Amino acid sequence: MKAFPRIFPRPAVVKRLAATVILSAMTIGSALAAYPEKPVTVIIPLGAGGSHDLNARVISSVLPTYLGQPVIVQLMPGSGGATGTSAAAAAAADGYTLLFTHNFIDQLQQHVTKLPYNTTKDFVTVVRTNSAAPSIIVRKDSKWQSFADMVAWGKQNPGKLRFGHSGNWGAFMVPGAMLLSDAGVKATLVPHKGGGPALQALLAGDIDVTMALPSVIDSQGDAIRVLASVSATTLTKGVPTTVELGFKGIDQVGTMNRVMLAPRGVPADVLAKLRSAFVKLNDDKTYMTLMKKLGEGTDMIDGESYEKIRANQSVKYKALVDQLKGGK
Repeated sequence: MKAFPRIFPRPAVVKRLAATVILSAMTIGSALAAYPEKPVTVIIPLGAGGSHDLNARVISSVLPTYLGQPVIVQLMPGSGGATGTSAAAAAAADGYTLLFTHNFIDQLQQHVTKLPYNTTKDFVTVVRTNSAAPSIIVRKDSKWQSFADMVAWGKQNPGKLRFGHSGNWGAFMVPGAMLLSDAGVKATLVPHKGGGPALQALLAGDIDVTMALPSVIDSQGDAIRVLASVSATTLTKGVPTTVELGFKGIDQVGTMNRVMLAPRGVPADVLAKLRSAFVKLNDDKTYMTLMKKLGEGTDMIDGESYEKIRANQSVKYKALVDQLKGGK
């Protein structure tokens, strides 16, 4: 019988075949890999010590249980929230960079300044973690025992009341400016890079009054005095609400919605996993206990539902900005 010669491929062909097999294996492996494969970074466009910082510490300690990876919190204050928001907008839409912000930066700021991003087009909601009503606070040793005392002094001394806030057109400036304006007080507005720095300025005596949220107020013990809460319902016993004081409507625009956003374009399955993890987080006993200790609510709204709410905020804030600027 005639023997057939054994045929061996040339070395170059072998290398190409090997490379093709390896590349195919890598591609299949990437396709099958489940998100997330590495830590998820949450950018906060605000300073340290504020309520977002405190809330994020709780979230980052419990969320990994349901996400399967560590959650890294990165504080990036500056330019009224634009610095951190810009960084998040420029990040890859892969689910590994999120933005933990609030409604004033998200939907109001665009009506008062030119921004290098469009939050509505550049971000999609993962979840509205909770909401919070700010309160007017002064140092414990302040000469004002009540909101009425502060207003009376402010009227007698136009421009001398130093109101520190967390940044221009931010979570404290908007309700604070509206409240003082409606009360007939001409105050000097002093911006800071977040609620934490504003609180430190108050404690140092650099400003007379500021605003804070429940988690921050509770952490200060008896170092501060709460004069009024921007709310329709009583938050602290003995502290009047703005509605009780006769200021209507401020509570509706002054409430902070803490929202977790992802760069728009994130894959649908990744967004679904993120949203699912937060839903599970809201049923977690540890999370609930820690949030309660912070003095924060857990009135979570799922991402799809909040996207509809978010779409209507721009119209309301445009009208608000026109009002504060004296427009029509």
